[in-house]
Amino acid sequence: MIGILALIFAGLAALLHVVIFLMESVLWTRPRVWKRFGVADQGAADITRPMAYNQGFYNLFLAVGAGIGVVLWSVAGTGDVAGRTLLLFSLGSMVAAALVLTTSGAKYLRPAVIQGTLPAVGFVLTLLA
Repeated sequence: MIGILALIFAGLAALLHVVIFLMESVLWTRPRVWKRFGVADQGAADITRPMAYNQGFYNLFLAVGAGIGVVLWSVAGTGDVAGRTLLLFSLGSMVAAALVLTTSGAKYLRPAVIQGTLPAVGFVLTLLA
């Protein structure tokens, strides 16, 4: 049961990071998106677009790693070392990125919690499974 919960939380964390990728790398210049990230205006969004584009791909790569880990672990069962290892690395990296975000200031605490909660729960459950 713990393994199934770990896979669910890991899958949700991967999905969240795909959404973040879409916002940062594909939809960044839309006002609804850049306002969510605290960008002041369209000009600032245009200037920061290359940075957001790059950052979005980091999120996508973490999501892909977690997704592959979920698939490997699901197919091979709880004894699969590769799937669990990939999950722990990807989820741990997501949590680490959220922790780094907290060092950017108090206004980033809420986004860090959103970004880090699902992978943190998935990480702990993967360890316990």
